[in-house]
Amino acid sequence: MELKRVVVTGLGALTPIGNDVDTAWENAVNGVSGAGPITHFDSSKFKTQFACELKDFDPSKHFDRKKARTLDLYAMYALVAANQAIEDAGLENEDINKDRVGVIFAAGIGGLHTFEEEAGYFAVNGAEQGPKYNPFFIPKMIADIAAGHISIDHGFRGPNFATVSACASSNNALIDAFNYIRLGMADAIVAGGAEAAIFPAGVGGFNSMKALSTRNDDPKGASRPFSGSRDGFVIGEGAGALVLEELEHALARGAHIYAEVAGGGLSADAYHITATHPEGLGARLVMENALKDAGMKPEDIDYINLHGTSTPVGDRSEAAAIKQVFGDHAYKMNLSSTKSMTGHLLGAAGAIEALFSIKAINDGIVPPTINHEEGDNDPDVDYDLNFTFNKAQKREINTVLSNTFGFGGHNASIIFKKYKG
Repeated sequence: MELKRVVVTGLGALTPIGNDVDTAWENAVNGVSGAGPITHFDSSKFKTQFACELKDFDPSKHFDRKKARTLDLYAMYALVAANQAIEDAGLENEDINKDRVGVIFAAGIGGLHTFEEEAGYFAVNGAEQGPKYNPFFIPKMIADIAAGHISIDHGFRGPNFATVSACASSNNALIDAFNYIRLGMADAIVAGGAEAAIFPAGVGGFNSMKALSTRNDDPKGASRPFSGSRDGFVIGEGAGALVLEELEHALARGAHIYAEVAGGGLSADAYHITATHPEGLGARLVMENALKDAGMKPEDIDYINLHGTSTPVGDRSEAAAIKQVFGDHAYKMNLSSTKSMTGHLLGAAGAIEALFSIKAINDGIVPPTINHEEGDNDPDVDYDLNFTFNKAQKREINTVLSNTFGFGGHNASIIFKKYKG
């Protein structure tokens, strides 16, 4: 069968550097860090006391009290970003067959705050009072509920589920949506991811693994991918949403087209539950698979939005894999990690980075990898690659590959290209 072409017609973002797509993108291009002291809880006894939190997010501006009682924070983030993307794409038109509009929305963890609150209450009061759980406990906590809420709110009755693959989760959601549409199983799908894990269990859990930066004296400079002094990632929160749509369906309704989805790749490291393969084998394979799926050669890629979390092992293996896949062309591309500004949004990371990849194509500019200081080099990273350190660079961008790698060895890469009719 002939595969359908898939395009992006709507964007939505709720990030530590902006609560809408345009603001987040402007701050990314200008190298603005979203990091600061944690305000969600008292972190004074934690090894890490900072994070990339949302700024000025007020649930009451988006949800009435009755609705808010049924939502974990991560689902609130998902709904706000999805509503932006749906409005941007004009998908509320009643002439659209909503039986063929789906929602595939990711979370790496899901309702962690709800679980922490309910389990904590039982631990303190359960022995004396017995189990008194909130009736919304389970439907607030589960990782698929954001997709459910989006479909209920908008009446979208097409494919509906969540993808959970740690930090690769929302790239998996985008690739699944791409595949359902190109196989003719849906006309449009709202896809993306959300995460809200900046709470004691999230920060304490990652601290115990020694995964987070502890640069408490310099939060804004803590996320420094590919620099020699990097000491872990900075946890972030928020959501990203994209409307993926079959090309002819989008053209028929006069939708604005941001970019075309060219292909996606998946792989596993099959190595370790948290560490990436030291030689980048899984990272190499996933990029090769994405290129093959897109029918592209390595030299077709202009820019890679890196996974680049600022962890010592992960950054090293990704840089090594890029050289293996792209050879001499690796020196002609721009590379950058926007996590240096947003922090690591875990299950929402791929969606936010997909948005930035598409904006890079549209505006002809590569956002920077901030916080690199002259001479702060890792002896195991080759700095002859262009990591777009500290300052955005203008260039013509026709294709972008965006990488995400998750705990468990899950890898997902997606390629976007300029729409040319």
